[in-house]
Amino acid sequence: MLQVVPVAAFKDNYVWTLRNASHAAVVDPGEAQPVLDYLKREGLQLAAILATHHHPDHVGGIAELLRSFDVPVYGPKNEPIATLTRPVAEGDSVSIPELGVEFSVLDIPGHTRAHIAYYGAGSLFCGDTLFACGCGRVFEGTAEQMVKSLDKLAALPDDTKVYCGHEYTLANIGFAKAVEPGNTALAKREEHDRKLRAEGKPTLPSRLGDEKATNPFLRCREPAVIESANKYLGARAADPVRVFAAIREWKNKF
Repeated sequence: MLQVVPVAAFKDNYVWTLRNASHAAVVDPGEAQPVLDYLKREGLQLAAILATHHHPDHVGGIAELLRSFDVPVYGPKNEPIATLTRPVAEGDSVSIPELGVEFSVLDIPGHTRAHIAYYGAGSLFCGDTLFACGCGRVFEGTAEQMVKSLDKLAALPDDTKVYCGHEYTLANIGFAKAVEPGNTALAKREEHDRKLRAEGKPTLPSRLGDEKATNPFLRCREPAVIESANKYLGARAADPVRVFAAIREWKNKF
């Protein structure tokens, strides 16, 4: 049976480790040592490496892992990742026979120029595009690209498990409350996620349906979010891209 285990890296990264009794694949190994330690401890053979985007805290450990394991490395076709052996883009699929799992690749640019996500087995591995109750900064793409990417993810089934790259949830909830103070689903989510963190547990994966109910960056068409964006802008705007750009800028300074 396939399990997904978070292996902690750096201060707040997760290297998502998909495993069964004998094999594992890792998503976004920014750091190799925690992965090597986990594989050794659990007696697992690495089967594949999946990268979502080129930032070092997501791909920095790949070269070292390849010194111990000769495995395929999947990642975005149009990003500068020297260790890729299988560049992929939307329309491609990634099969990991050792784990009996297959993922569709989705193009979700915005955070970086050609960021991708992997979707399959009811799970979404989305790197730094969609966070629990937040989204990544727009570094290389545009607000318009990011809104399209988030819309694409929001169209997946509500019960999709969302595995993002960082434990940013409580800080993101703090901002979401400033945008939508009257959101009761958000208050409930904060209580639930605070309890998890107090117990030393990850707040992830989150559920896509909960993201749609609480994540301001997926709610740029909601009246309360539009109102808050307008207040921040000091102007009237209802276009989702302008609303998104306003709250993303606000979050950058929050």
